[in-house]
Amino acid sequence: MLSYRHAFHAGNHADVLKHVVTIQLMRYLAQKETPCMYIDTHAGAGVYALDTGYAAKNAEYETGIARLWSRKDMPAPVAEYVQLVKSLNPSGKMRYYPGSPYCADRTLREQDRLRLFELHPSDSRILEENFRKLEAHAAAQGQRPTVRGKRVIVQVGDGFTGLKALLPPPSRRGLVLIDPPYENKMDYRSVKDTLADALTRFSTGTYAVWYPVLQRMESRQLPDKLKRLPANGWLNVTLSISTPSPDGFGLHSSGMFIINPPYTLEPMLKEIMPYLVSVLGVDDGAGFTLESGETMAVFTGKRRV
Repeated sequence: MLSYRHAFHAGNHADVLKHVVTIQLMRYLAQKETPCMYIDTHAGAGVYALDTGYAAKNAEYETGIARLWSRKDMPAPVAEYVQLVKSLNPSGKMRYYPGSPYCADRTLREQDRLRLFELHPSDSRILEENFRKLEAHAAAQGQRPTVRGKRVIVQVGDGFTGLKALLPPPSRRGLVLIDPPYENKMDYRSVKDTLADALTRFSTGTYAVWYPVLQRMESRQLPDKLKRLPANGWLNVTLSISTPSPDGFGLHSSGMFIINPPYTLEPMLKEIMPYLVSVLGVDDGAGFTLESGETMAVFTGKRRV
C-alpha cells in the first residue's frame, strides 16, 4: 500500500516520542569507538517542510515540536532533540522537521553506517535528494559531509525483506528502527515476524519499534506479542496526549517498544515522560506508561491539571 505519506504527521507528538528515544539509543551506541550500523526499514523522505504541502494541511506538528520549540525548562534529552530540530532551521523559524534518517545522520559518526529503506517511489527520490542537499550544506558550512554511497545508502524497497541481508552488521553493533505505516493490518504481523527472524541473525542488536495505540485488535495485541520474543530484555513506553475521540478517529497515543535496550534508557524515560505529558497533554486523558522486561514493573503517570 503506497498511499501513506509521513509528511502529513511530521513533528507530531508521536514523532517527538520516537525521535527523542531514537536519538538516545544512537548516542549510547556512539559511546564506543567500534563502528555501528543504523538501519531504517521505513525511512520516509528524511526532511519535511512544515509550512507547505502535506504537513501544513493538518498541522499535526502543533501537537508536538511546536509545543517544545520555545521552552526553557526541558530535561537534557528533550533539549538535545529540540536543538537537533533547530539545527535544521538556522533562521530560528520552525520551517523544517527532520525524519529519523536526518536524526541518525546528525547523531552518529563518520565511521558509522546508515542503511535506509523506503518503498514509496516519490519519498525514496526525495530522500536521496535531501541527502544530496545536506551534503552540500555541510560542505558549505565546513562541517563533516555525508558520504553517500558508502556511509549512507538509500534502497528503494521493502525494509521488512531487505533487513535480512544486513544482519548481522560487520561490527556486530547496530540499531534497527521499524516504523511502518500500519495502514495495512498485515504490518503488525510483519513487525513481529521480521523481529523474530532478525533476532536469529543478530540476537544482540537493539531494535526499536514505533506503533500507534489504536482501538483495533492488532494494535492492542502487538506489544504483548513482542514481549514473547526470545530477547535478552525489552522496554515498552507509551505517550497519550488526550482522551480517545468517541468515533475512534485520530491518533491520541503511540508507543515505542525497544528490544535489548541499553541500561540507561529506562531511567531516562522515567525522567522525561512526566515532562512530555505535562507539555504535550491537552486533557485529563493525557498520560504515559513504562514497562520493563528486566524489572517487570509498570510505571504510569497522568497529566497534572
